[in-house]
Amino acid sequence: MLAGLQNVTFEFGARTIVRDATWHIHPYERIGLIGYNGTGKSTLLKLFAGEYLPSAGTVERGRYTSIGYLHQDLLSFDTSESILEVAMHAFDKAKKIEKELEVLTAQIEKNETEELLHAYSDKLHEFEEAGGYSIEHRTEEVLQGLGFNNSDLKRPYREFSGGWRMRVLLAKMILQQPDLLLLDEPTNHLDLPSIEWLEKYLLHYKGAVVIVSHDKYFLNRMVKKIVELYQRELHIYTGNYDFYESEKLQRIEIQQRAFENQQDYIRQQEKFIERFKAKASKAAAAQSVMKRLDRLDRIEDVEIERPNIRINFNIDKMPGRVLVELKNVSKKFKDVELLEDAAGEIDRGDKIALIGANGKGKSTLLRIIGGNENFEGERKWGHNVDEAFYAQHQLEALNTNNTILEEMKEAGTQKTELELRSL
Repeated sequence: MLAGLQNVTFEFGARTIVRDATWHIHPYERIGLIGYNGTGKSTLLKLFAGEYLPSAGTVERGRYTSIGYLHQDLLSFDTSESILEVAMHAFDKAKKIEKELEVLTAQIEKNETEELLHAYSDKLHEFEEAGGYSIEHRTEEVLQGLGFNNSDLKRPYREFSGGWRMRVLLAKMILQQPDLLLLDEPTNHLDLPSIEWLEKYLLHYKGAVVIVSHDKYFLNRMVKKIVELYQRELHIYTGNYDFYESEKLQRIEIQQRAFENQQDYIRQQEKFIERFKAKASKAAAAQSVMKRLDRLDRIEDVEIERPNIRINFNIDKMPGRVLVELKNVSKKFKDVELLEDAAGEIDRGDKIALIGANGKGKSTLLRIIGGNENFEGERKWGHNVDEAFYAQHQLEALNTNNTILEEMKEAGTQKTELELRSL
């Protein structure tokens, strides 16, 4: 076993994320961790990674198990280091040993003792074991496999878009070769060629992999086991996503029947209590039934399973047919030309998928339309248009010191506190 949860309960204040959960991860397993948004999938990964401690139970990790954890919060990481340097942090241990070797070399030059020579020999062996002599070559190889050109490797990390940044961090994790790889929605910022590359890589990965994803096609191809976090419990299915869907339907039917049977039983017992609790001859029996009901392990109704989300954008004035028009738009970053003399328009009712490889300028084009990016040319809004911009790195647009309610009030909707709470 590489890692596991043993009777783990985890709570955020009064809210229970998972209760009395047991789950063991074994070598070479490829597991999909699924569940509705907000149920606590990322929290479970953080428990395995040691970022959170359980409220009860134990998180087990093999003595020599190394864990790699790739998650969306990593995209807030920023540095002026080159992408080669960022990826080479995978070999920090080897680089630390290299510095220790330099210190020992300097000491030997001053005073060559047998003790120092032994220490140098041991450190040299450690350096070889850590792959010290092939660090740069291996890093370049993996980055190129993920689609970077040779000329990109010395460019600063901060110059790259979200999808490319995620590839650099993925390259770093690949080079670390952990025994257990925890991937939190790894395909979110990747284009199709990158997703295909990731699939091929993971299929031949020597360690175990746990993937949080809402992409059932990706999960179908990648995993042999599904772990579902549902109603604060873990349900384990030994198959891919299609297998899980068919098994889940059967489990829901069984649970629904058990729930209905239990409700019938509870109603009968409550009638008995109501009828006989005031009669002296039957009071003890009624009291006994009451205690039995209190101890009853209640089955939850499956009807409450799916969150009911209704989103409604109220439009108080009808815009014109053309919402926004772009004319003669050009945009370049240093030597990279993203748009040249481009034109287009968005009409009322359009639903548009904006596609293209990572780094080709999709987010830049959205920022141009939204008025958040300088460019050459003309952008013209239509009549009665209220625009809004939802950025890739949404944290930049939020005040994280606010409560959710305070942040909603600052949006200037003029809604009452009750309306905001309902929303």
